[in-house]
Amino acid sequence: VMGVFSRRGNVELAADHLESYRVENLPPRIRVPPIITFDSGWAGVLGFLCILWALPALEAWGLFGMDWRGAGRMEAALVRDGEWWRTVTALTLHGDLAHILGNSLFGVVFGVMAGRYLGSGLCWLLVLAAGAAGNGLNALLRPDGFASLGASTATFACVGLTSAFVWRRGYFRGRGWRRGFAPIAAGLALLAFTGMGGANTDVLAHVAGFGCGIACGAAIAPFDIRRLGRSGQYLAGGLAALTVVFAWTLAS
Repeated sequence: VMGVFSRRGNVELAADHLESYRVENLPPRIRVPPIITFDSGWAGVLGFLCILWALPALEAWGLFGMDWRGAGRMEAALVRDGEWWRTVTALTLHGDLAHILGNSLFGVVFGVMAGRYLGSGLCWLLVLAAGAAGNGLNALLRPDGFASLGASTATFACVGLTSAFVWRRGYFRGRGWRRGFAPIAAGLALLAFTGMGGANTDVLAHVAGFGCGIACGAAIAPFDIRRLGRSGQYLAGGLAALTVVFAWTLAS
């Protein structure tokens, strides 16, 4: 306990000085930015589901006389030889019904969340870019005979994208480093619990997709996404869809 003595006529002045000292030495207040959402996220998710389920239908009906899986799966040797489009087309192919149902569910859950923060158009353009980059990285690290398919690389890219974006924006800032790091920790937990099990699980692809998503989220977070506007979101979403179509055109 500390006491301060003052002449009776200077009590108010002393109290003012003490209050000024207290205010000047308060710990700095950390400004937490307001959380901005752009849309419900469902528009992008519906587009994702349409593309995801269109490919099994085209394959089942035998349209265009293509071997869809042979033409579009990610084959490490062919990707390294320059067939980059396989990093995109492989995201739209699945092994069986359980595979596509699982990726549809995860894509809806994570896609709605990411779409709210980034806008549906920009969100899915970044998810596609990070998912394709994850497949490309996977191809570089695999032996020649390795092949894979599935949207899970993109779904974990979506998890990484959202985690890094929320963390870098500082939405959890100001309550200790543990809370500030919570978005990344949550993303890592999702990766660990849902992306590491199963006999046919391509763990490296999941980790690569997550890592590429983290990079995209951290890179885009400093920008004011509101400047894109509605037309920019439409343009980004359209570019994502056209990229998939273009990749399949090259594959055929």
